[in-house]
Amino acid sequence: MDDFKTTGVKDVSPEDFIVTYAAHLKANDKIHLPTWVDVVKTGSFKQLPPINEDWYYVRAAALCRRLYCRPNLGVGHFTVVFGGRTRRRGAAPERFSKASSGLIRHIFQTLETVGLMEKGANGGRRLTASGQRDMDLIAGRLAGPTPIC
Repeated sequence: MDDFKTTGVKDVSPEDFIVTYAAHLKANDKIHLPTWVDVVKTGSFKQLPPINEDWYYVRAAALCRRLYCRPNLGVGHFTVVFGGRTRRRGAAPERFSKASSGLIRHIFQTLETVGLMEKGANGGRRLTASGQRDMDLIAGRLAGPTPIC
């Protein structure tokens, strides 16, 4: 029993975890996609909506993972994290643009209704105990079984 290691979200690859947790959110059927999900852009610096049909779940999984690592972050922080460069400026140099705050806020509100997230005491959002438990279970599945010998 000395070799037993618990596996959390921070112990697995972020890319693998986000893809797996997004598939879990989609299969769970608690999060329902809004009707405008195939039309909306993720920021003013984008020209087209995302190509991936499951981008809403992927963004929700990425937000949950970030909140697992650093709780009590708000919408404004995530608009900067998911922001990008404005390239349609002619000969002028590129500039930074924030991501869509309404989209991030809508994902937060959806995750709050499901019970995975709640508002923090000092502002921002944080994961609930059930949200952290779900994420730890997914991370444990990604790590695979540990050898006994």
